[in-house]
Amino acid sequence: MPQTLEIILGPTAVGKTGYAVARALEVGSPVISCDSRQIYQGLTIGTAAPSEEERAAVRHYFIGTVPVTQNYTAGIYETEALELVNRLFAEGHEHLVMCGGSMLYIDAFCYGLDDFPEVPMQLRRHLMDCLQSEGVDVLAQQLKELDPVSYEELDLSNGQRVVRALEVSMYTGQPFSSFKTRSFKQRSFRIVKTGLERPREQLYARINARVEQMVADGLEGEARAMLPHRELPALQTVGYREFFEYFDGKYDQETTIRHIQANTRHYAKRQLTWWRRDADIRWVDVSSE
Repeated sequence: MPQTLEIILGPTAVGKTGYAVARALEVGSPVISCDSRQIYQGLTIGTAAPSEEERAAVRHYFIGTVPVTQNYTAGIYETEALELVNRLFAEGHEHLVMCGGSMLYIDAFCYGLDDFPEVPMQLRRHLMDCLQSEGVDVLAQQLKELDPVSYEELDLSNGQRVVRALEVSMYTGQPFSSFKTRSFKQRSFRIVKTGLERPREQLYARINARVEQMVADGLEGEARAMLPHRELPALQTVGYREFFEYFDGKYDQETTIRHIQANTRHYAKRQLTWWRRDADIRWVDVSSE
């Protein structure tokens, strides 16, 4: 059998971490995280990072390794993850386990990234100012008009990604999605994808319960500690954005929790929509686990 990297993916709260740890122990692999938020330091509770017990059971990579003040991208992840994977294979591993729910990071690792045109910094600053003053929903509606494909595919709660798609569409006069050539890069190892799924009602119940547990575990305090960095890309994340609005006095805590639950459910739906297009994913029903 060729050297194999198995990616455990699926919507948030489906149970990826526990499944990946069990799988890693079975094949003698570490767990290579592919999560665009768990990689940041100080975001442990709000990103549902692996517990101390899970990290003690098997070594994890790319968990809490990057300061929130550092600009970290899917392109950087592609380079660093490939270097790590190739090193682990060279050390004798035959089967490695990767785990994550970040669609763009997984695609970057599997296929490489397309080359998008650079845009003037003045336009980017203008759109970032609009993001802060008017909110991501206004920019998302502009994107819907210019590039409905990207509007359907992107995580619209991520202001940085909405700005990126919008700036390319505005500057070039062509949809951001049209630059996705999908000229896949070849990897020297086999990639298999295992997608975890549950009935929607069960998944949504798990999301609601997990948010409540996050709050009980101290999510509000974690978000408050990040308040000075609220404008950074790392903090454009469900769970933190809603608490920042709570700190601003926009909502009471009960409403804030409901917003986090609803936005997390919406994110899970977008994840599934993204991956349903991928015929290479082998879906596993984990509803009984």
